[in-house]
Amino acid sequence: MKRSDSSEREKKRKRQKLLQELGGQRIPFLSPTDPGFQDLWESSYNGLVLRRADTLPPDLHTRVQAALCSLHGRGCLLRDLVRVRGRDVFTAVSRALLGLPGHTYRYLNTRLFTIPWHCGEEEEKGEGPKEEEQKAEKQEGEGRGESQGEGDRKTEACCDQELRAACKALWELNCFFCEDVHRRESSDHGREGKDPQVSEGSPQPQCSKDPPGTAQFNVTLLNYMDPATMDQLKEEPYYGMGKMAVGWHHDENLMPSSSVAVYNYSCQDDKVEGGGSEDMAPASWRVGLKVAWDINTPGLVLSLQSGDCYYMRDDLNRTHQHCVLAGDTARFSSTHRVAECSTGTLEYIQRRCKEALDNMSTDTGSKSLRSLLPSTLQLSEEVHNEVVEFEWLRQYWFQGRRYSRFCSWWNKPMEQLEEAWKEMESMTQLTLAVAEDDGCEEQRRKEVAETLLPTLTERQQHRLTWKERCESRLAQTLPPEEAPVNRPYWCDGDPSMPLPFDLTDIISRVESLLWK
Repeated sequence: MKRSDSSEREKKRKRQKLLQELGGQRIPFLSPTDPGFQDLWESSYNGLVLRRADTLPPDLHTRVQAALCSLHGRGCLLRDLVRVRGRDVFTAVSRALLGLPGHTYRYLNTRLFTIPWHCGEEEEKGEGPKEEEQKAEKQEGEGRGESQGEGDRKTEACCDQELRAACKALWELNCFFCEDVHRRESSDHGREGKDPQVSEGSPQPQCSKDPPGTAQFNVTLLNYMDPATMDQLKEEPYYGMGKMAVGWHHDENLMPSSSVAVYNYSCQDDKVEGGGSEDMAPASWRVGLKVAWDINTPGLVLSLQSGDCYYMRDDLNRTHQHCVLAGDTARFSSTHRVAECSTGTLEYIQRRCKEALDNMSTDTGSKSLRSLLPSTLQLSEEVHNEVVEFEWLRQYWFQGRRYSRFCSWWNKPMEQLEEAWKEMESMTQLTLAVAEDDGCEEQRRKEVAETLLPTLTERQQHRLTWKERCESRLAQTLPPEEAPVNRPYWCDGDPSMPLPFDLTDIISRVESLLWK
């Protein structure tokens, strides 16, 4: 959280500096009707590819658009209560994350958990891809006492048929994007020498379990934006492009140099309140692009018709920023990306839990620590914090019961993670007992206390922060099923818990050991 806050402060500093350099002037921008638009695209935005709606299979449009409406109608897309520069704010956009089972995506200090997309044989057999490999992995994991991971859990029973069909349609779109972006990467033709408003013919979706190339999109972040309900849309500050539904940003938490693919669906049939006469066509949604923190290169704006897609290829997302400029109608987008998941999968956090719990012994019928080496103790305490405070249990429960309302996939894994965390509470208790054991060598006691103090202090600080967030004014405005849950939480003296929730007294005791 500290790194993210520092990053936000740096962005704010750069914005202020850019506005100061402009001195109230506007940077020019070009749209397709402007002279020089094509040359600007090719010279400064050549990682951008536009696919017009008529180059995608009509039946794919039908399934995807029905899926987006179905997910919205079910209430699956929700505004997130995110942390920006040390305070909580609601996103203007409603979102849901779909993707590979057990994957997550992190943005604005918030970890979203996938609703798994349902695909091919997995739907029929109740098995994930690479069935034989996963059965072997499952047997090996059971031999190590591990809980089920994302690959070996059945996904067909985690939600109802309507939701499964919607998720599968988005998976088919994901396959289409994987194939198309890979084809472009392989041929390296892209858009060069072509009118950006005219796209090539489209491949049919090839729903491989392992999409080729770098465009192995593992998640899609669905967005829903309705300008009629989005209060006080801000004016774009540098170019005068108009009202922004989403401000300038880079997409976060992506694999380096990976592409992003976006499907745009504008609900043109919806009645537009205040949209003018019936003879006036509603204003289109647009995407704006600019070179990051640059005041010399003109910006670029593309109008998006319903069903249009665009790709940000190669390094474009890193070197450029983009924004979404509001149209008159409600709009969905499905933004497919290669999320950086080295620390963001269920398999990862289960492996980390096992590493920490390997230091717990029950060979004698009671719990004890196998090793008191500072590095081993520190590993256990850091994993303890990572599971509880930083990224998993509290992140999951802060988003209320939204996941279990639609999909039960995460229910069992989160129960298992909470059990693992509870064992780590016992390990902290055992470590504390060593530090306070008068019969233990003084140097060993001091080493243990020095290892405990920073992790206990961090844990206490984060527990208080999450408690405050759960009780904030904004949190209290949410309906019960969406309201943040301060979990894990227990009252002092709870006999089922080895340590109190409030660690103030324990921290004081450990500090006193170091002052002797």
